[in-house]
Amino acid sequence: MPTTFSPGAFGALEPDYSRYSSSRIAILPIPYDDTSTWQKGADRGPAALLTASANMELYDIETDSEVYRQGITTLPPVDCPQKPEDLARLVAEKTGQMLNEGKFVIGVGGEHSISIGLVQAHAKHFPNLSVLQLDAHSDLRDEYEHSRYNHACVMARIREICPIMQVGIRSMDVSELPQLDKSRVVFAHEFRNSPEVFDKIITNLTDNVYLTVDLDVFDPAVMPSTGTPEPGGLLWYDVINVIAHVIQKKRIVGMDINELKPNPSDKAPDFLAAKLIYRTLSMIYAKESRK
Repeated sequence: MPTTFSPGAFGALEPDYSRYSSSRIAILPIPYDDTSTWQKGADRGPAALLTASANMELYDIETDSEVYRQGITTLPPVDCPQKPEDLARLVAEKTGQMLNEGKFVIGVGGEHSISIGLVQAHAKHFPNLSVLQLDAHSDLRDEYEHSRYNHACVMARIREICPIMQVGIRSMDVSELPQLDKSRVVFAHEFRNSPEVFDKIITNLTDNVYLTVDLDVFDPAVMPSTGTPEPGGLLWYDVINVIAHVIQKKRIVGMDINELKPNPSDKAPDFLAAKLIYRTLSMIYAKESRK
């Protein structure tokens, strides 16, 4: 459990653009790290991301837009219980309330088990939902370390809720193979030699898409600040192009960013995580504005 949490509003936005009542977008910090199994510290990820976000330029060049004008509110961090199944229930409840109030909800972790409650709430709110997972790990174990809600089991639980599409995978245990649907996976090495990856991703997603980004999907060269780094990962524009293709063809209705383990001597990964949220929002709302 974190001992302190003192970030400001996402993007250091003034109250006119960060009040809950008038904001279309809600940032939900979830500083949870109880089931991670290698390097601890993801509970400090939300505060580091929010602190870094204060240094972003709020004009997005590629969409010629300022998405912050939609209103981006930052909620107090979730008071996380110890058990991940209890966390899932709590996060689902909080998320469901915000969805009922018309918010676009972004969960900020914390380790990857934070996604379960977020997806549960979105699946109740949005019909025909699927989940796009950007991740180095398949996370398909049915149980790990005596828990079915461990971060290594997150996609096994989510797959019980709705269809999934896995992208960037390059690490898994042999016990996960029976659970892996290769028709719904784009492995990291396929980005180097298969131009059809985007069609495969789009084909396997429904109209409404929830996006979960484990930051270890990125190569450690650009994102070293994760608890379980894996070589051979995606680069910034690999990830952005995947998200852009999905936004063009589908509707992203919610998202989370997880597994940031901040390093006090290297702030660049914290900024990358914050910028990824802002770039994704810029693309989503630019499409809406064109409509």
